[in-house]
Amino acid sequence: MRYCVIRIARKEVRAVRNLAKDEGFMKPKKPPIETRRQKELFLVELRRIVDKHHPLVRLTEVVDWGALEEVFGKTYHPETGRPGISTRLMVSLHYLKYAYNLSDESVVAKWVENPYWQYLSGMRYFEHEPPIDSSSMVRWRHRIGEAGAEELLKQTLESGLKVKAIKAHQFKRANVDTTVQEKAIRYPTDAWLFHKARERLVKEAQGLGIKLRQSYKRKSEEMLFKQGRYRHARQMKRAGRCVNKLRTYLGRVIRDIERKVLEPTKELEELLEISRRIYGQKRRDKNKVYSVHAPEVSCISKGKAHKKYEFGCKVSLAVTSKGGWIIGAKAFHGNPYDGHTLQGAMDQVEKLSPKSVEHVFVDKGYRGHNYEGEAEVHVDKTRRGRTPRNLWKWMKRRAAIEPTIGHLKEEHLLRKNRLKGEIGDKINVILSGAGMNFVKLLKYLEATFLRLFLSLVYSNRCSIYTFQ
Repeated sequence: MRYCVIRIARKEVRAVRNLAKDEGFMKPKKPPIETRRQKELFLVELRRIVDKHHPLVRLTEVVDWGALEEVFGKTYHPETGRPGISTRLMVSLHYLKYAYNLSDESVVAKWVENPYWQYLSGMRYFEHEPPIDSSSMVRWRHRIGEAGAEELLKQTLESGLKVKAIKAHQFKRANVDTTVQEKAIRYPTDAWLFHKARERLVKEAQGLGIKLRQSYKRKSEEMLFKQGRYRHARQMKRAGRCVNKLRTYLGRVIRDIERKVLEPTKELEELLEISRRIYGQKRRDKNKVYSVHAPEVSCISKGKAHKKYEFGCKVSLAVTSKGGWIIGAKAFHGNPYDGHTLQGAMDQVEKLSPKSVEHVFVDKGYRGHNYEGEAEVHVDKTRRGRTPRNLWKWMKRRAAIEPTIGHLKEEHLLRKNRLKGEIGDKINVILSGAGMNFVKLLKYLEATFLRLFLSLVYSNRCSIYTFQ
């Protein structure tokens, strides 16, 4: 009997392995709407719940899910590992996250409550449990990278052309401008930087089993508290002495680790390098470190009266002059001059835009730009002079990109980036643009259905009056 059970179990394992070999492990799973053939007796089908005229239902038929599965399927190993999460599910969750200004946890939690979101994700039956853990979205973003995020933005533009929300001629003219994508970090001060760098070094050393001469945990917290109270009382000399002591504590911990570890690990070496930069930087130095966990952050001043300095990275946005559709969104690190970002921004636009851009309108900050492409660049100016009236009209429409930037920051997660590293900055700004295009598509589909409904009502009324 025991032998028979073992033999049956082995057959089942062999069958599973053969099935995995045929379908390819690590390749994403197909959505349930494509795989489940037999109906469930005690489950409710989503197509019986949702309204087929709802914008999300109509948009489901427009998006080319097969093309996205083919593109993202290349990032998986063909044979080893377990099957990945459905591509359609992950794409839908990211569209919804950036369309409705939600976190990873919130979008997964709200997905359970909304049948339209589940229908968009390719589900056949209404699900009562979260489809994934929210941390899977983090790993999926790392997998697709910047190129994958650009595919999501490109798909929104192609879908807009399919439903005629975007006209082909709208791609001929584009407005380009830069803004700051702030990082979700604490406002940097010397005292906090010294304290956090020492704290991170001590934690990493203890994790590796390195016995330090002294951690300065109690003394550092005491000095940090005193420094804040002295600054509040405007006793700047005493506050400065506290900052110097915090810097001394950091230097002692750095030297203690360097003496006791001859070959540090990669993580410890990176942390030591950041701590050395924080320990040695002066007030007027360039390329300073403003955050221990986000050393890529730059200090950028855009001349705003209400916010003199912003800490993050510079992003370039390209928007159609007519319609306000985002056709390019790219992050630049190191605080480059606006004019020197134009070439990189236009390279991305040429790659994503279904039609070629002929005219680019920019502000005066782009004087002396580095663009050498085929499109004609028009730099804004105060007086019209000899500029033709038709061209001057389009130059004055350059300012239409400003409210677009405001919407991206307030409604589509561009104000504070919480994704880690430089790749997180690049992915966040692209997905933010894709989320805004996604919302514009939904509004267009809703408006077209409303126009169709009103036209039918009006035609029925006219036929009744004619009959009478």
